[in-house]
Amino acid sequence: MTQKSVELRPVRESDLPVLERFSTEPETVGEYQWMGWENPGRWRRQWQENGMLGEKHGLLMIQGDGEPAGFVSWREVICWRGSSCWNTGISLVPEARGRGYGAPAMRQLVRHLFSHTQMVRVEAATEVANVPAQRVLERAGFTREGVLRSVAFRSGQWWDGVGYSVLRGDESWQSDTY
Repeated sequence: MTQKSVELRPVRESDLPVLERFSTEPETVGEYQWMGWENPGRWRRQWQENGMLGEKHGLLMIQGDGEPAGFVSWREVICWRGSSCWNTGISLVPEARGRGYGAPAMRQLVRHLFSHTQMVRVEAATEVANVPAQRVLERAGFTREGVLRSVAFRSGQWWDGVGYSVLRGDESWQSDTY
């Protein structure tokens, strides 16, 4: 597979129409993440407030071969009494899916978080049926931890998820092999 050019960068005002698609187009979000229509203005308000880079959460655009391909995000969650970790996610526009952008983007996000924060754990989850997302996480260096029963409510029913994590001390996220 040819190595794709993938980089993460802060959100620009010109990216807001791409992000708004994730609030208004079910086909953009995809079957595993569509939770209903949302106010597309929230993207602009958050961008105006802090450029989508807060102390306990953030969002970066994925630039794939020179075009906005989607975004990665993170937020602080309480993992245990007195400890927190980063919960991460990725969303690609339909035209960018299957082009090899996901794993490099997630690995770059992990590197960013470990380089600029003191957290020792980064986690992610996806639905059991979302095999492509599981492959992305595994190629990015995440370890499958187990099934989370009835964790996601979508389309009027509960779905099982799969939990993944990567730790600061793991070597898996440090290589460039996908």
